[in-house]
Amino acid sequence: MAYVDKFGGDLAGVRQRIPHLTELGVDVLHLLALFAARVGDNDGGYAVRDYLRPDERNGTTEDLDALISSLHGADINLCADFVINHTSDDHDWARQALAGSKYHQGLFHMFDGRVEPEAYEASLPEVFPHMAPGNFTWRSDIEKWVWTTFREFQWDLNWSNPDVMCEIGDVALALANLGVDVLRLDAIAFTWKRLGTNCQNQPEAHLVAQALRAVVGIGAPATVLLAEAIVGPADLVGYLGRHELERHECHLAYHNQLMVQAWSMLATGESRLARIALARLPDPPATTTWFTYVRCHDDIGWAIDDHDAEASGVSGAGHRAFLAAYYRGDFPGSVARGVPFATNLGTGDERTNGMTAALVGATAAIEAADTDALDVALARAKLLYGIAFGHGGIPVIYMGDEFGQGNDLAALDDPELAGDSRWVHRPAFDEDGATKRLDVDGLAGRLWSSLRHLVDARRACPQLHGGAFVRYLDVGDEQVFCWRRRHPTFGDLIGLANVGATSTRIGLDQLGVDVAAWGPVDLLAPHDRDLGNLGPYRVRWLASPDTYPTVPPVST
Repeated sequence: MAYVDKFGGDLAGVRQRIPHLTELGVDVLHLLALFAARVGDNDGGYAVRDYLRPDERNGTTEDLDALISSLHGADINLCADFVINHTSDDHDWARQALAGSKYHQGLFHMFDGRVEPEAYEASLPEVFPHMAPGNFTWRSDIEKWVWTTFREFQWDLNWSNPDVMCEIGDVALALANLGVDVLRLDAIAFTWKRLGTNCQNQPEAHLVAQALRAVVGIGAPATVLLAEAIVGPADLVGYLGRHELERHECHLAYHNQLMVQAWSMLATGESRLARIALARLPDPPATTTWFTYVRCHDDIGWAIDDHDAEASGVSGAGHRAFLAAYYRGDFPGSVARGVPFATNLGTGDERTNGMTAALVGATAAIEAADTDALDVALARAKLLYGIAFGHGGIPVIYMGDEFGQGNDLAALDDPELAGDSRWVHRPAFDEDGATKRLDVDGLAGRLWSSLRHLVDARRACPQLHGGAFVRYLDVGDEQVFCWRRRHPTFGDLIGLANVGATSTRIGLDQLGVDVAAWGPVDLLAPHDRDLGNLGPYRVRWLASPDTYPTVPPVST
């Protein structure tokens, strides 16, 4: 996952990075801010003014064609953002609306007076209370209030108007014709508005997903839909089609809960909350799967459910506040170097920004020239990615994590970026760091080797194929996060992750399987037979070697 300009400068530069991707073992490239965005402030490329034309700063349509051809030639699929909740205020539809076109005004939520907006505001939260308070923007040039959930220049589309479905459906097929393999449906949870609600996760938002699935299923059946639904646990699996009656919605969805719970476990050294929260999620349909990730281009919203927290013996609000403080480095013992974001003094909510290296303590260790602390930070990063790769789904590596790139603190001093601290984890590709991946003794080389090893192990592991279901086990030690992935054809994979800073040992009889008959090996270290011994932040993937054509190499 990478921004076009940050990764390669432009599309031609990204094309030159393909050897980097193939060396790492990447088979899907998710390019951010690919298409033409609003000039000036554009929410990191998510205020789109043209769904089909690359941003001129990225290159031309011919450059995009060449890149897609080269990616496909290297067996790499392209994932691109498809912003379906809103357009920019300089999109052609918005400009036509400003010119008085009733058809185009109907594509957006517009109101002549303030009565209806005020009625909606009574139950609406604010996404960016510090940058864009409120959810409506007055346009004096047409004397109307426009619904703007995110920023004043991002106009929400009116999905209750069938014309929006037709327009967006046409764009989806056009993107597929360009050669885009995966369409990331941005902010899909916000697409439907209903008075008296928070206008998120409404039943009709799922109808939007089902309709788009039908469109691509008929017109471009090889195209995959990825739901960007960063929502609470109770609402997440619905975007994969899990309802009382299973439906075809998105093929993929971000596993936001796994990401949040992994960072929570790292902060607490305990797995109880994660086990409770993840066990409550319904199984996704067998023909769908997750995007499992550690970091991405966006902030971390601490989606800890109050009921899950209470069941684990903590306060939901208190734990969310703890995580925000821990990862900004304001909690005793924390070595994180995160940056707070979207702090809401009214609700107490705060999100967190930062690269993986900054959040696990690598930045602090480098600043202190502390090699022991750097070893610990490396182990913490390997733990997070070991969970993301071994849980099941399609694991995501965020650009720079492969060699431990840190925060771009200069972004905080840039007048054009300073109001949005998410830019600290959107650094330009570190050429020096990429070169240092060849030094197997340094941070960059060790991280690169570890991720490359996870890629190889995952590819050799049929239990991680789709169609399996995950269960979370209590092994009698809260320091150990344990999951059991059951594949109907290839059998079990059991993951063990010591989320604590001290060694521990578990009895394999706690795993609920006949270990003697199963005869598992650790796929990440097949020559290590002491399977119950878990060093600090150690991850093991246990499975029968009989299902493997070759045993993966030992990790360096």
